[in-house]
Amino acid sequence: MAKVEFGMALKLKKFKVLAEEELVELSKDLQSGIGKRVYRDYQFAINKYLIPFFGKYVLIEINQGLIEDFESWRISEMGRIPKASTKRTHASAYNRVIERARAQGILAPDYKIPLLDSKGDKGQARPAFTAQEIELIRQFLPQWVDTGFNDRINQMRKLASFYIEFLINTGVRHGTEAMPLRWRHIQWHWIGDKRYIKVWVSGKTGPRYLIAKNALIDVLEDLIVWQLLPYENLEMVIESKPDRLIFILPSGLQPRSLECTFHNLMRDSGLGKDAAGRQRTLYSLRHTYATLALAEGIDIHTLARQMGTSILMIERHYSKMTPMMSAEQLAGQAAKPKPATTSPE
Repeated sequence: MAKVEFGMALKLKKFKVLAEEELVELSKDLQSGIGKRVYRDYQFAINKYLIPFFGKYVLIEINQGLIEDFESWRISEMGRIPKASTKRTHASAYNRVIERARAQGILAPDYKIPLLDSKGDKGQARPAFTAQEIELIRQFLPQWVDTGFNDRINQMRKLASFYIEFLINTGVRHGTEAMPLRWRHIQWHWIGDKRYIKVWVSGKTGPRYLIAKNALIDVLEDLIVWQLLPYENLEMVIESKPDRLIFILPSGLQPRSLECTFHNLMRDSGLGKDAAGRQRTLYSLRHTYATLALAEGIDIHTLARQMGTSILMIERHYSKMTPMMSAEQLAGQAAKPKPATTSPE
């Protein structure tokens, strides 16, 4: 049980293995005559959609952001928004795989895995942070980092503070893209005599380079000092290209997940929910990156390539925001404020 609480599976079994076991069971039931007609639909959903997308992940790597990416990917694959009946079938097939994992002791009975939407698109914007809330987090972190119950917790909090800044300044997917990163994946990108931080990441859409915000330079240099690396600055790290994980404790150990630490930060800071009452997670930092980038005028084509996602996904989740964010460009000169009315004497 303790392993599950710290984000570690009792057995590391990928979704594909569990899904293939479920396919065998469904086939046996159909052949014996006890299987329902819908079992063939489950088989199709597992083979066509669930294994191709979730197959390479172990179950504890599946988070709400990945579920949302699946739903956008599925629309691209189908060429349309799936009907409610299709969503229910896919969700039921997915749930069978999850329940198989619980039955095998891979997941504790109360360990929550995000489920597929079976009712249709809610049409809500994803929970993100405002620029002001990000500043509040930055102000809160220093004293929070040093007030854990023990040194181990304090170190986890410190690592999480670097991790949060990395996600805010790059927009990468937490966990699947960020945790495997090594220092050799950080490079310079030169344009004339100006240089920028370039990061090589490999995600579900394949490998890509992205350009990080310049603020990440100071973050990485502080991380180098905290980890006691034998380099004076980021310049030396980039030149040396060490094959060493970035997000590790000074001991060299990498936590499997920082979601629990982030959850505690949200609880303690009072920023766990947005104005609409939606729960924020580490994936909210990716949404924040996208929202702020659009507000700064980054076009959706560039943003989609930077974030390793489809234009469809950007349009689906963020296009409603862009007219409001681009009010100044769309309206031209801002309207003059309405003159104050005064009461006659």
